[in-house]
Amino acid sequence: MAKTLTPEIALAAIAGLELQKTQIDSQIAELRSILNGGGRSEPVVTPSETGKPRKKRSAAVRRRMKIAQQLRWKKIKEAAEPPQSKAAKPKKRKLSAAGRKNIIEATKRRWALERAESEKLQSATTEVRPKRKISAAARRKMAAGAKKRWAAKKAA
Repeated sequence: MAKTLTPEIALAAIAGLELQKTQIDSQIAELRSILNGGGRSEPVVTPSETGKPRKKRSAAVRRRMKIAQQLRWKKIKEAAEPPQSKAAKPKKRKLSAAGRKNIIEATKRRWALERAESEKLQSATTEVRPKRKISAAARRKMAAGAKKRWAAKKAA
């Protein structure tokens, strides 16, 4: 059974929803007053609810407003902190050629010592072992064993 929506039913639904909205707004206002310690209890009204449309401004007016605001901020910033002179700013230090040369030489010496120490440690701990030699008979024996293993794998 299909129900049709008549204008009377729609108006009644709107009235009921508006009543619920006002109740919710009043509850929100009460909670806000509790949080704010007794601040305003009225719901906040947005411009769309007041019915007044927002005024549109031309590009020229917006540009003039922008310039005026920039000037206001400029005055505030100038008053807040005095301008710093270039003399107050420390100069960047530069390394002389002789100083750079000294640093390079010291680094090379330090690394040479490090390499020498590591070579001493390495030569003391590492022994040179002679390479093990296998006799011809042992080689033949190893080859025969490998052939047997391959033959067994092929047969399987």
